[in-house]
Amino acid sequence: MRALRDPKTGCPWDVEQDFSTIAPYTIEEAYEVADAIEREDFDELRSELGDLLFQVVFYAQMASEKGYFDFDDVAEGISNKMIRRHPHVFGSDEERAVGKVDGSWEEIKEEERAAHDDDSALAGVARALPSLKRAQKLGKRASRVGFDWPDTKGVKEKIHEELGELEAAVGSRDASHIEEELGDLLFAAVNMARHLDVDPENALTRANYKFERRFRAMEADIAAEGLEFRKMTLKSLELHWRKAKRNVG
Repeated sequence: MRALRDPKTGCPWDVEQDFSTIAPYTIEEAYEVADAIEREDFDELRSELGDLLFQVVFYAQMASEKGYFDFDDVAEGISNKMIRRHPHVFGSDEERAVGKVDGSWEEIKEEERAAHDDDSALAGVARALPSLKRAQKLGKRASRVGFDWPDTKGVKEKIHEELGELEAAVGSRDASHIEEELGDLLFAAVNMARHLDVDPENALTRANYKFERRFRAMEADIAAEGLEFRKMTLKSLELHWRKAKRNVG
C-alpha cells in the first residue's frame, strides 16, 4: 500500500484518493462480504474479506501519511476494546468468576461514549449505515433511556397514524410532504420489527429474495404457455402470481 501511494513511483489512481473517495468502496465491499456469506460461497468469501481488509490498509496508510495513526494503532485499538468489553474473559479473577453479566456490554459501551464530547443517547450511530439498520439502532438507543412504547399495541397505533398522514400527504400532491410521511411510516415499521425482535434489514432481504424467486417463476410459467408478459392484463398476471406463490413458496 505504501508503494501504491508513493507520489513518484506509485499508481496515479491510488495516490489521488482520500478518505471520502474510498468510503463508498468500503461500503460496497462490506455488502459483497455479506452476499458471499448469504450464498455460502466460502472461496468467494475469502476473496471478499481480502478486499475488505485492503480497505482498512488503505485508510491506515493515508492516516499514517498525515500522522494520524497507522495500521498497528488500528489493530491495537480494537484489541484493547475487545479486552475492555469482555471482563468475563480477560478481566480479574473475580470478574472471570462472575462470568458474563447481561447488559454489561452495553454498559461498557455507554461508558465509552460518555468519554466523548457528544453526550446524547444517540451518539455514535453512524450516519452511513443503511437506513433500516440506522432506524433500528436509533430506536433501540431511545428505548434504553425510556423513550419507547411498552408493547406492540402502541407501535401498531403509530403505524396506522402514519398511514393516515401519508394518505393526507398523497392527497396534497406535495412531493416533499409525501416523502416525509412515507419516511415516518417506514420508521414506525422498523420500530415494530424492533419490538418483535426481528432485524428489519434481514426481513426485507428475505422479502426481496422471495419476490424475485416468485417473479422469475411467474415469468417462466408465462413463457412456457407461449404468452407475452407485457401484453397480459393485470388480472391474468395476478393468477400467474398466485400460482408462483403456491409452487415456489
